[in-house]
Amino acid sequence: MHFNNPSRTARAAAVALAVTIPCVTLATPVHAADRKPAQAVRVHDRLVDIPLKGGTATVDTATLRVSARTARGTVELSAPAANAPGTPGAVTTTADGARWTYGDTGLTVTARADRGRLLVSVRSTGTADRTLKWPVTGTGSTASALQLPRGEGLSLPVADAFWNGPDAGLAGSDIAMDSQLSLPLWGYSAGGVGVSYLVPTDIGTTLKVTSEQGRLRTTAVHAFSRAEDTTEYTVALSLTDGSPVAPAADYRAWLREHGQLGSLKRKIQAVPANEKLLGAFHAYTWGEARTAEGVRKLRALGVDRMWLGYDADDQPMTAAAVKAAKEAGYLVGPYDSFANGQDPQKSDAPTSVWPDKVYPDFCVGRADGSPEPGFHDRGCYLSTQAFEKAEPTRHYLADRTRKMTANGADSYFLDVDAAGELFRDHSAAHPMTKAQDRANRLARMKRLADGDKLVLGSESAGAWSNQVLAYDHGSGTPVHDGLWKAQRDKEKWGGYTPAKAPGVFFKPAELPAPVAKAMYDPTYRVPLYETALHDSLVNAERWELSYDKLPRQKTDRALLAMLYNTPLNFVIGGDSLEKQGSELAALQKYFSPLHKAAGTEAMTDFRTLTGDRTVQRTVFGDGTLTVTANFGTKAYDGLPGGCVDARLKGDKEPRRLCPSDVNR
Repeated sequence: MHFNNPSRTARAAAVALAVTIPCVTLATPVHAADRKPAQAVRVHDRLVDIPLKGGTATVDTATLRVSARTARGTVELSAPAANAPGTPGAVTTTADGARWTYGDTGLTVTARADRGRLLVSVRSTGTADRTLKWPVTGTGSTASALQLPRGEGLSLPVADAFWNGPDAGLAGSDIAMDSQLSLPLWGYSAGGVGVSYLVPTDIGTTLKVTSEQGRLRTTAVHAFSRAEDTTEYTVALSLTDGSPVAPAADYRAWLREHGQLGSLKRKIQAVPANEKLLGAFHAYTWGEARTAEGVRKLRALGVDRMWLGYDADDQPMTAAAVKAAKEAGYLVGPYDSFANGQDPQKSDAPTSVWPDKVYPDFCVGRADGSPEPGFHDRGCYLSTQAFEKAEPTRHYLADRTRKMTANGADSYFLDVDAAGELFRDHSAAHPMTKAQDRANRLARMKRLADGDKLVLGSESAGAWSNQVLAYDHGSGTPVHDGLWKAQRDKEKWGGYTPAKAPGVFFKPAELPAPVAKAMYDPTYRVPLYETALHDSLVNAERWELSYDKLPRQKTDRALLAMLYNTPLNFVIGGDSLEKQGSELAALQKYFSPLHKAAGTEAMTDFRTLTGDRTVQRTVFGDGTLTVTANFGTKAYDGLPGGCVDARLKGDKEPRRLCPSDVNR
């Protein structure tokens, strides 16, 4: 797999934690050193030399500073730890690395070569909780861009005034790696060189982003805790070619090496209905759109593939509507959640009502004994451990699923399970750690996908769920916290009326300028998620951000979807098909053959073609599909601004789409 960025601009360079290359001309590829024989591990004074792909890493055991000697100069992978790890003891060499202990802090470090990476593992053997602030990255003067897997992915010029300022909301933030990043990684780039940082032990790890002297820096902070089962901390550091998607390519390789990379092709073999995701746009339905007649109207527009969902209310799709959807070639699925419980006498959602005493007995217990407040502080979050203990005999989840799919639905959207916050449950009746919570979620999602043969999706799917899900709604959206504030303004954003087309979903809205810039400025966007997982699951935007919800972003969102070969999300209800149906149909007609051909292929190349990063190109598979999108206003090589060209293998001419012209 080759990733390349000919423009070599700040945004197009992407990788590496802290890249420092003083007084060295970058002229040859980092990986040129790969041709040299691998060096053995060497200990000298307090330093440990370990070979890695592209050079030799040196770890200073006194400070945990890590640098690498490469054919292109010296690269700093980490500045010294932000808090002292302790006083190092003697270094013991191993077959592929070295080990030493900080006796005064109870930390033991193993550093070794692992498939071209430097793998550093830290174990806490003491009884007291402690933190380690390491690696410290982005400190080098030549670091040009920070890659961050927020939603689909961002590559941020480190000196960009917006991202260093208060409107972006990034500098000064602490990002939980287990729930606030779609992939457990980050990276830096500096021209033709970069560094990737993978954190397989993401639970208990946060990424702190700071602005120092107008430049973005990052520090990983791991909290060691026996009670939380986070006494192991591992970071894999790799030299890369500086591509903005190189960290994601490295992570994809890591997943494959460890048997953790899902395959949409295999999921289709196991559950043939998954094939209907290929070429499909996604839409939640309201009112008439949930009826058999509404489905037939959509099909009559020429839409040959759709995923149709419906909210959990008192008017689900009927068996007749589901039958019509299947006859049209569509998938149909209910929204459900296993995570919220409320008093059945007061519940505001059918999905929050459970039999027996699931509420309140299954509530996640906080350290002070109180229940963990549920959605919007209503009811409580329900413990996955409590459900797993009860399921073999009480079948609460199996019964719920059977009820929700009694109409013949062949898909399922399970809110929260693959996204969001993991919980430590302090309840004596069903204690669990966050790691157990994640394992429980994976187990029950696997039962839905493999056992019930449902086309399974969830919200904002963390990469750890890629083997069990077929699609997600949310990991395509790099959410800015200002979005939640905007959504609370019911006057501007819309409320939950009228029933057949609630304004919160159907009323066009305008994002505040900083929020729009942070989420949808294409010059900051890079396909990290697709690089890692495009052929594993189908990734879409958040379902409440339908394509028609944000008129100002429609062209950019359509171009991004076609460039990334990912579906657009819609809501259908009221008179929306009369007003926007032809637009939906035209966009889906363009997308469908591209996604049918390449939806199960890996994204094998991403690059920017202009210095301002407004023209971008992707490749899927071995040239199965090549897409060029022009987000600018000027034509590029015959491609007008605001348009996209796609070429399937065998096409004599590219297929062009100019979204703004579709519905004129």
